[in-house]
Amino acid sequence: MHKSKVWSVLAGITLLSLILAACAPATPQVIVETQVVEVTSEPQVIVETQVVKETQVIEVEKGSFTTPHPALGDVRVRQAIAYCTNRPELIASVYPFLNEEEQQSLLMDTNIPRVSWAAYYGPEVQKYPFDPEKGAALLDEAGWLMTDSGYRVKDTVGELSLRFTTTTAAFRQTWAAVFEQQMANCGIRILRLHAPASWWFGSTSGLRRRDFELGAYAWVGESDPKGQTLYACNQIPLPENGWAGQNYMGWCNETASNAINAANNTFLREERIEQYKIFQIEFAKDMVSLPVFQRAEGNAATSRLQNFKPSATEYYTWNANEWSLSDGGDTLVLAFSQEPASMYTLIESAAVQRVANWLVSEQSYSQVDYDFQPKQLAQLPTVESGLAVVNEVEVKEGDPVVDSSGTPTDADGNLLTLKPGLKIKTSSGEEIEYTGGTVKMNQMVVTYPWREGLTWSDGQPVVKADFELAYKNDCDPASGAVDYSICQSIQSVEFTSDTEYVVTYKPGYSAALYFLPPIGYYPSHQVLSDGRKLADVPTTEWSGLKEIAETPMGAGPYMLVNWEKGVRMDFELNPYYYGGELPIKNITILFVQDTQQAVAQLLTGDVDVIGSETLGAGAEVQTVIDAEAAGQPVQVLIEPSATWEHIDMNLFIP
Repeated sequence: MHKSKVWSVLAGITLLSLILAACAPATPQVIVETQVVEVTSEPQVIVETQVVKETQVIEVEKGSFTTPHPALGDVRVRQAIAYCTNRPELIASVYPFLNEEEQQSLLMDTNIPRVSWAAYYGPEVQKYPFDPEKGAALLDEAGWLMTDSGYRVKDTVGELSLRFTTTTAAFRQTWAAVFEQQMANCGIRILRLHAPASWWFGSTSGLRRRDFELGAYAWVGESDPKGQTLYACNQIPLPENGWAGQNYMGWCNETASNAINAANNTFLREERIEQYKIFQIEFAKDMVSLPVFQRAEGNAATSRLQNFKPSATEYYTWNANEWSLSDGGDTLVLAFSQEPASMYTLIESAAVQRVANWLVSEQSYSQVDYDFQPKQLAQLPTVESGLAVVNEVEVKEGDPVVDSSGTPTDADGNLLTLKPGLKIKTSSGEEIEYTGGTVKMNQMVVTYPWREGLTWSDGQPVVKADFELAYKNDCDPASGAVDYSICQSIQSVEFTSDTEYVVTYKPGYSAALYFLPPIGYYPSHQVLSDGRKLADVPTTEWSGLKEIAETPMGAGPYMLVNWEKGVRMDFELNPYYYGGELPIKNITILFVQDTQQAVAQLLTGDVDVIGSETLGAGAEVQTVIDAEAAGQPVQVLIEPSATWEHIDMNLFIP
């Protein structure tokens, strides 16, 4: 038997707060389109499938989407679709190597996975196990009656046929073909439209114009649920609002909308949990978006490796300082099928860079099992801990603020100041349009405490000047960072000691992840090969520095001592690591041609670890599973990934 962990990933596509410095943790990249997963069995034949070949602009008149969909506007039909969907069968169509327990681990009953801190799966949450008889009864009750044709008809409407739109990816075509048959078994005709991603996710077509009846795609989540742009009543895209928002279903449940907004308008964890509970009960009851399954991903390693704990919401080297080998060995070899472009975290965000960087820098926090844990932080500075304080302040015209959406700049990138017409949140949480005078807003002040004993790999301690350098560099628009929104939301920073700084955010800043440090550290004392100190080098030159891009100094468990481009990276134990002596003294990353080569070298013992970014969830996973079953010294862990498939149901027609 191969090992499985029942871990899930959190929904939502918005990125976590950008962590600006090299030593702050990276957020797994969020995507809108999904990557193709190779299917290990022969794909099913696709019949009666339309393919959109050109991107089309969809023009819709104002005042549209007010007529309920003749079928999907009825909750009984939506619930029937859920009951008629055999989700484990869909999973098996694309992941034939999963056992029943692993299939069940990929299922979700709400928009929030089971292991999340915000998840609620109590008895009030309606569940939808595969039950075609119950689905048929609901359709009968709604007036959709079975005919000799095998499909249901309603006298005043006609046949129950629904257009199902998704991408052309082979992965989706496979499970969509199975879904089509499942619906046919309940008397629902599915007309599949497989469109190119450029149309389905286009800015003037597909989802953005709500041009679908049933629409399948994926959200890639994060450790904080958020969700208001996806499900709040004021986030329904319409011609009248310029198609703003991502509530593509057109769902407006006031109870759910108020709850999702309230969950994102408080800093207290217990209050957020209660509001997310209310939301999930309503979400499941109304069945406007069916969570189909979470994608699977595989990680493989030698069976000698202990404390190997990959997580869908964190890079698998997050706990490399805890790894050991059962035979007492001190060397590990990791396989990458992609090479990092740079080790400069500020400008390089590929997963392989993050996996490698964890070894050198170690992050200020980890995010395992959809929650946050301090690593180099002494503790998370939450409101509950007393390290974060929300003050009520009076602001007037001309004062720097963050607007009601959490944005610190205008459309042209200029920093916001309070002026008439600007939408802001008052200290009571009310959204208003400023008209003049003074107004009370909330202002957050957070103290970020770091561990004692953080030491660079050259033996020098991490000091206040290192944090100051990170703030100076990473908040410089010339640094090349993708996003400066956190920097632009900061009013002031006080570096109080070598292990602490205090950030005062602008009035109106209310990010749920305020407790994640916005500033890391760089070795301000480091002397470069040309004799200059790093602290004296202009920001514009950093990306080209070997000491930054290729051999970065860190305070993590390992040092990058050699990088032979296209071949390997070699790491040695940092003798000054605050965690002390570690069992694994040497780690090598080998760059391999592809997943097949990585697996072949794992089975010969030349490679010890293959992470999900290289192994994926294709045929090679089955190869490792078979090898483990045959007694070879390997282990494979199949987990729910950060990507979950769902089917949105459009409640209205144009």
